[in-house]
Amino acid sequence: MKYRYIGRSGLRVSPICLGTMTFGCKCNREEAFRIMDKAYAHGINFLDTAEVYPVPPTTELVGVTEKIVGTWLSNKPRDSVIIATKVAGAANGWFVPPIRHRLTAVDAFHIERAIDGSLKRLGTDYIDLYQVHWPDTVVPVAESLEALDRLVRIGKVRYIGISNETAYGLTKALYTSYSNGLKRYESIQNNFSLLNPRFLDELATVCRQEQVSLLPYSPIAGGVLTGKYNLTNDWTGFRYGDYQKNQDARMQQQTHRFANEKCISAVERYMAIADQHGINLTTMAVAWSMHFDFVASTIIGAVSAEQLDASLAALNVILDPELLAECNAVQTAIPYPMG
Repeated sequence: MKYRYIGRSGLRVSPICLGTMTFGCKCNREEAFRIMDKAYAHGINFLDTAEVYPVPPTTELVGVTEKIVGTWLSNKPRDSVIIATKVAGAANGWFVPPIRHRLTAVDAFHIERAIDGSLKRLGTDYIDLYQVHWPDTVVPVAESLEALDRLVRIGKVRYIGISNETAYGLTKALYTSYSNGLKRYESIQNNFSLLNPRFLDELATVCRQEQVSLLPYSPIAGGVLTGKYNLTNDWTGFRYGDYQKNQDARMQQQTHRFANEKCISAVERYMAIADQHGINLTTMAVAWSMHFDFVASTIIGAVSAEQLDASLAALNVILDPELLAECNAVQTAIPYPMG
């Protein structure tokens, strides 16, 4: 396996990262251990979690995922695994009281307390990559960066990153770091897939010019790019099928993002491309997100060890130019936003 560096950091990671947001909710600790063991055996050395996982977050479950990862990590050489976690941030209203009031800001006070909670739950004395889960539009970015910089300097964090950020937000943060002699974001973790190629606009240019790595999440669009939504009208048990039944407006918004007519139509065409080239659709989707030069590691998820197989298969796949051109034609014909 060819490992890749994140940004300008010393973090050398597998091109696939194991996401853990289902651990403790959609799969129990035993199954989570099976998933992590299987990924580790395949050479995956990069795990991504967050202080609010599992998702959707609830008062009772918040923090459970980090505890599960920490218990598993205690039986592995610490330096054999790159651990990424996140301080929640504003989350555009997604993480709100009564889950935890402190999760609503990324000011210095909250960051410096959040890191101690994550370290305790993960059972480690340092985090390899500490990310702001959602940018805070109220707290000045300089305050967040100064607090994160202190964490790096005292050894609790090795490198820092941002998630769910815009090209403007990332550029402003990088400028603030350069101007003030602060540690900079080495990565940006955004939603990126065949159904959401929006990152290929200015953000890709920023990443290439500034050597910041993308860590794409949801490369199969929450399961839509497996093709299962195309094969039945009964979405019971599927993520977006469950979200549809939830009365929370935020859940309804998530459902409409990918479980809609335009996306289902695009997936039908992607299914035909995958079939023509003799490749599993999930494998194709993950491989597509991995092949860009600004991508360090694509984040996959699973609720069972068996679900990993199709995604892990992407490690051995190089998509040919003809297939990539056909995928690009779908995106041109059915442009984002598809929802």
